[in-house]
Amino acid sequence: MSTDTRTTDRIEIAELFARLANLLDEGRFEDAATVYHPDIAVRSPRGGELHGLNEVTAHLKRTHIEGEHTQHLHGDVLVHVEGDRARATANQLTYFYRDGEAPHRTSGLRTACTAVRTPAGWRFDGMHITLAWLNEK
Repeated sequence: MSTDTRTTDRIEIAELFARLANLLDEGRFEDAATVYHPDIAVRSPRGGELHGLNEVTAHLKRTHIEGEHTQHLHGDVLVHVEGDRARATANQLTYFYRDGEAPHRTSGLRTACTAVRTPAGWRFDGMHITLAWLNEK
C-alpha cells in the first residue's frame, strides 16, 4: 500500500470522528449508517453493550433529552491502518447545554474504535467508550 493511500485512509478515518460528532450534536440519529457499520458493537457508560446499527440508533434516540444540546470535540486522534481494517483512538470532550446557557454537564471520554473499509467508505464497526471524568453543575 502506498504512503499516499495510507495517509488518505488515516485522514478519512479521523474524519469519521468529526462526522460522528456532527451527527450527535445535530440529532441526526437516522444518519448513523454514515459513520457506523451495520454490525457495529458499542460499549459505553450510558448504553452498556449495544449490538447492530438498529440498536445503537434506538439508544441514541431514546437517550436524547428534549431541549438539551451537545457539543462533542475529539482530539489526540491516532489511527493505525492494516489493509481494509483500522484501529483508532481519540479523546472526547462533551458539553451538555441548553440554548443560551453555559454547559450544565461536561465529560471527558476515551474512545477506542475499530473501522472497516466499505463500498461507501470507512465505517466504525467497534467502539469502546470509557468515562475519564464527569462534571455536573
